[in-house]
Amino acid sequence: MGPRAVPHIQDDLVQRAGLAEQDLPVAALYVVALPLGNAADITLRACWVLSRVDAIAAEDTRVTAPLLARFGVATPLIAAHRHNERAAAEGILARLAAGERVALVTDAGTPGVSDPGALIVRAALDAGYRVVPLPGASSVVAAVSAAGLVAPGFRFVGFLPHAARERSRALRSIAAGAGATVLFEAPHRIATLLEELASVLAPERRVVIARELTKKFESIRALKASELERMQAEARGEYVVIVDAAEAETEPVLDDSGRRWLDALLDELTPGRAAAIVSRMTGVPRAAIYELALGLRNKR
Repeated sequence: MGPRAVPHIQDDLVQRAGLAEQDLPVAALYVVALPLGNAADITLRACWVLSRVDAIAAEDTRVTAPLLARFGVATPLIAAHRHNERAAAEGILARLAAGERVALVTDAGTPGVSDPGALIVRAALDAGYRVVPLPGASSVVAAVSAAGLVAPGFRFVGFLPHAARERSRALRSIAAGAGATVLFEAPHRIATLLEELASVLAPERRVVIARELTKKFESIRALKASELERMQAEARGEYVVIVDAAEAETEPVLDDSGRRWLDALLDELTPGRAAAIVSRMTGVPRAAIYELALGLRNKR
């Protein structure tokens, strides 16, 4: 099929961006990031490529179609969501084998990042086809950029497991970790997540909560872990929750005697109770001892 025009992109922007000279190899899968909610965040390159591929594999065609229509993109859509991803991958591979260009998109953000798409990308790579990423909107990067993190880097976890044991293990790992961790959570479960974080994190640990990024009711708040349970969380909109790195300790760490007391108390008490007792015994701040207690417990 021949290339399609993009009527709503001005010719001078196309020329300045060098889009007309872009290489668009055939038999390639184009992984395209779409806006999180603000349509203006779509890139010129995304519009250009989406208008020229032979098909667009979309997580939900009902969501993607109106966005594409705003930019005059009339490329045919095919469904590629979590429940049909394996079958969709087979269909896309057949198209690539026929020399077609196929774009992969999700409802918002970047495919394969806590969204469908990774299986399709892997299938294309394993079959020897070229995969071309088109970077753009990412709720992870957007939230981190506006969080003012202490940490120079971060660990991306996405959605926590639902099973109680695995979820508890993941929460303890986040609490014991020295670096920053980025989580996703659905609106109907956000209150539960905040309660869980408040119960495992040191009270002074910094947590940044971003909601409805790039949208009209966007909000970004930085709180202490001890304040999380009192936060009135909206049961609407997607959340990105960032547990910042633990602040560098300025107080003296426990001496050998204090550490032995803490280790012994952890046999009978929760980390919070053990930390409180050792703090009264030694004068070392409870928050610092609590972090140490979590680390000791997780090593058992």
